[in-house]
Amino acid sequence: MPRAALRICPFCEATCGLTLTIEGTTVTGARGDRDDVFSRGFICPKGAAFGQIDADPDRLRTPLVRRDGRLREATWEEAYDAIAAAVPGLVREHGPQSVGVVLGNPNVHTMAGALYPPLLLKALGTRNLFTASTLDQMPKHVSSGFLFGDPLAIPVPDLDRTDFLLLMGANPVESNGSLCTAPDFPGRLKALRARGGTLVVVDPRRTRTAALADLHLAPRPGSDVLLLAALAHTLLAERLAAPGGLEEHVEGLGELGAALGSFTPEAVAPACDLTADEIRSLARELAAAPTAAVYGRIGSCTVEHGTLASWLVDVLNILTGNLDRPGGALFPLSATDRTPRSAGPGKGFTTGRWHSRVSGHPEAKSELPIAALAEEIETPGEGRIRTLIAIAANPVLSAPDGDRLDRALAGLDFMVSVDPYLNETSRHAHVVLPPPPPAQSAHFDFAFNAFAVRNQARYSPPAIPLEEGRMDECEIHARLLLAVSGLHGAPPEAVDERVIDDTLARAVTDAHSPLHGADPKTQALRLAGRTGPERRLDLMLRLGPYELGLEELLEAPHGIDLGPLRPRLPEVLRTRSGRIELLPEPIAAELPALRATLADRPAALVLVGRRHLRSNNSWLHNVPALTGGSNRCTLHVHPQDAARLGLTDGGRARIAADGGSLEVPVEVTDAVRTGVVSLPHGWGHDRAGARLGVASAAPGANVNQLLDGTRIDRLSGTAVLNAFPVELTPLP
Repeated sequence: MPRAALRICPFCEATCGLTLTIEGTTVTGARGDRDDVFSRGFICPKGAAFGQIDADPDRLRTPLVRRDGRLREATWEEAYDAIAAAVPGLVREHGPQSVGVVLGNPNVHTMAGALYPPLLLKALGTRNLFTASTLDQMPKHVSSGFLFGDPLAIPVPDLDRTDFLLLMGANPVESNGSLCTAPDFPGRLKALRARGGTLVVVDPRRTRTAALADLHLAPRPGSDVLLLAALAHTLLAERLAAPGGLEEHVEGLGELGAALGSFTPEAVAPACDLTADEIRSLARELAAAPTAAVYGRIGSCTVEHGTLASWLVDVLNILTGNLDRPGGALFPLSATDRTPRSAGPGKGFTTGRWHSRVSGHPEAKSELPIAALAEEIETPGEGRIRTLIAIAANPVLSAPDGDRLDRALAGLDFMVSVDPYLNETSRHAHVVLPPPPPAQSAHFDFAFNAFAVRNQARYSPPAIPLEEGRMDECEIHARLLLAVSGLHGAPPEAVDERVIDDTLARAVTDAHSPLHGADPKTQALRLAGRTGPERRLDLMLRLGPYELGLEELLEAPHGIDLGPLRPRLPEVLRTRSGRIELLPEPIAAELPALRATLADRPAALVLVGRRHLRSNNSWLHNVPALTGGSNRCTLHVHPQDAARLGLTDGGRARIAADGGSLEVPVEVTDAVRTGVVSLPHGWGHDRAGARLGVASAAPGANVNQLLDGTRIDRLSGTAVLNAFPVELTPLP
């Protein structure tokens, strides 16, 4: 008989609750969980395809070990023996900086990805960490670090209570949201308008999100930062700024007007391809709204001045008095966050504590730009990366110049991939460790709950018992940690117990901790959970702001609602001043470079990416239910540009930029503005050696191959993936 099991969807940031239908050990259906405290029954095509994703025949079932130049199936013991025989010796011979670690996007969607990589990095002693953040949200981390002293203190729009929402370079109707965890984002936008609120979308494409808007502005790509600067200038120049109660927590307000003095609406209008009146009108509407929130994402992040744009988003929220108030932009409080500390000065935030070996890129949030990974492998000398550990990462497709990285990976001394697939990157590994399907894994959203538009906590035990021959993903990570650190053969449970012991030892001596003064051994015995990861989760919940426990989550399978977001200033501030530092020195130092762009002559044609509702980067292209329809790798071209260039709908074109050229199918559409073409990312599944049957049948083109990695946001190290110039020529 079929049975039902509840599960949090792990395929995007919306974290919707699902009800799975299971027959035997197979997921045969998935629908939205109507009783889920957060998603209330919402489901998107990715969640509906849970069964196909779970049972994908191309998922690896056993480890692979390279022998005689070929990857062959092996036992788990053989896989870890190979790692233990290679990695510790290479580290001893060449030093810890000869090891690189790459963390991909799917890593953040798993419990194992949250609990073990920090331990792995500490054990290796390497500073060579590269993650998908420098292809995505790092500008927001850096700007938040400068403003608030904590790169994880990221305010999110209070979608359910705001009166005015300004979305910059974001398409949450199709992406389901990002750095703003909100199930049913489309429904929340419709509810905003239904209660009389206003939605403004700034995007060079007429997206499904833009179609819902009261006002859609389509500026020239890459100019969001200038538009934001002009909005802030107008608020200050017209004395519309009203920070209200925020003023006591802000320093630098007096200097901000002079710093933005050059960015008048008239000055930025030509670069934005908007009128000065449109800019002024938007600033006045923003200031006049009873409550408002400004939110910017990929289109404003993965550009040349992405950190400045991310900073200006929060500057606008501050100037209008909408930061940290209901209906504005607030700081979530996750159930596994630390118990709030007393307000006061902190250590602050800085970048550049170390630099990459070859190009001297400064670290940001302990990470180096993933665009620099290939040169760090290829370039001879002390500290060259010789060993790479890639966890749920496919940078050959996700990072600039995948061809160069492809060649570099082939020259590594040793590579380990933790990945369910043999993809364009993991095919280079010497050992591949495949995690089980998601239905066989427990789930708790450590990362995304910290960006949720409503505080809540939900936990999913495994829906299906671990299949024979599989290894739990947390155990895979624990054994990997032991193998690379010279402790091969030690019980994996020891990793979790050591973390628990260390955490309790600190907690009982911390005056802010709920366990201050308690006996650590007694507290360890009280922890609930069948496994080490569950016991760690239980401890984090007990030490968190709501003093929950795992047993309470297990008793509430649809989740525990912890209420709407609440004001949290000044407790979140960790700047050296203990205040919001509105004009930090690194930001001020970068403004002249932004000012200089006002004199730039715009390129005739620039490229932007786009998101598909049934896709998430490169890792869901092997699922039949998620292929076809609008989920296609075509080049969107405006009819006027197509006519000018001699392109036809359904024809082909060669597109060229810094890193090379691609041949792509053309789709003529007025969904993009003139002077702009759009090609989705995550495609290019045509490399020999990968085992992705569905994806390789319609491989598409890797848009990031158009880039050579030299275009970068200097403050955050984030690759410029949008708004770069291209040339188009028709093909026969």
